[in-house]
Amino acid sequence: MLGRVVDVRPGEVAALAWAFAYFFTLLYGYYLLRPIREEMGIRGDVSKLAWVFTGTFVAMLAAVPLYSALVARVPRRRAVPWVYRFFALHLLIFWALVRADVAPAWVARAFFVWVSVYNLFVVSVFWSLLADLFTSAQGRRLFGFVAAGGSAGALLGSATVAWLAGRLGVAALVLVSAAFLEVSARCAAALARRAPPRDGREGRADAEDAALGGSAWAGFAAVARSRYLLGIAAQIVLFSVGSTFLYFNLARSVAAAFPDPASRAALFAKVDLAVSLAALATQSLATGRIVRRMGLGGALALVPVLSVAGFALAAAAPTFLALGAFQTARRAVHFAVERPAREVLFTVVTPAEKYKAKSFLDTFVYRGADAAAGWVHAGLAGLGLALPALSVAAVPFAAASTALALWLARRERALEAREAPR
Repeated sequence: MLGRVVDVRPGEVAALAWAFAYFFTLLYGYYLLRPIREEMGIRGDVSKLAWVFTGTFVAMLAAVPLYSALVARVPRRRAVPWVYRFFALHLLIFWALVRADVAPAWVARAFFVWVSVYNLFVVSVFWSLLADLFTSAQGRRLFGFVAAGGSAGALLGSATVAWLAGRLGVAALVLVSAAFLEVSARCAAALARRAPPRDGREGRADAEDAALGGSAWAGFAAVARSRYLLGIAAQIVLFSVGSTFLYFNLARSVAAAFPDPASRAALFAKVDLAVSLAALATQSLATGRIVRRMGLGGALALVPVLSVAGFALAAAAPTFLALGAFQTARRAVHFAVERPAREVLFTVVTPAEKYKAKSFLDTFVYRGADAAAGWVHAGLAGLGLALPALSVAAVPFAAASTALALWLARRERALEAREAPR
């Protein structure tokens, strides 16, 4: 039955099922928190968002070397569940603070920053493990379906908030999120024990049970000496610039159109719901076929091409509806096609690069670009630029990202051919 919707081969079914369940539980827990974070960001004053993004980047300065030090000394099979339980402990602390109503304003700001760090780390760790366990060819066939597990979890998480937030309350949602993070840790351990066969050889009983060694800043060094990883870093920066400009424009539009905090939280949950529905339908049935038909370069270029058109549309019609539709379409294509395609890029690098360099790129570089783009947006807005001009300013970044996507796909193919068994 599974083979009718995804090109899964003998020996891969158990690993695929555990990966699907792993991503489902991970994103279900996160999407219980996302609408709360978005509403708290607006509640703290839209004009202060650049400061919040900067605070998130500073938090990454501490988090990235700590994670690199962990995987340098602890076998990857044990390090991944440890990371999730570390974050689950923080969720329990937030649950206690919210229930006790301790310093609500400061807790809200801390929660926004913490969730912004948390979501990148836990997803980056997930994809690092998959890039370690699956080959490039397997990734092209299977990563879209695995991503559908995440979209299904995001869909159910968004629906839970939209329908039950009033009954459960924020504290209960935080507690449920912590419980699902523990389930994700157990799924990660099960997936590592059921790694799929690679290149026709017998599959491993579990992931390599060895620490990576090296320094806490080895990820930065690996990126600095690799043109390929620098290209991925540039692609992440360009994507983040577009995301930040669109997020800030949409936040300004929403703040003006919806003054009530509860209606804003519900609105963000509904947007997440629409994104997840579109992404899930595509991932379940079409992502693998799209990647095969368009090639890796075409899949990587879909979001940049859509962004050029979307920012041009937003400049012509700077309304909440236009910005919201653009945000929904861009995120749906990102999750359904572009993100699984980008993860294939990491299947051809070394284990240390899959964990340390990838974590550095997905967290430090991403949030650094967020912070820089946030200040650029704030500066342009401070000069008096309105929403149409702010949308036009993002178009060149999207155009550059299109060309870079095609180069990365060619480079990935060359690295795959170099590592192929002879």
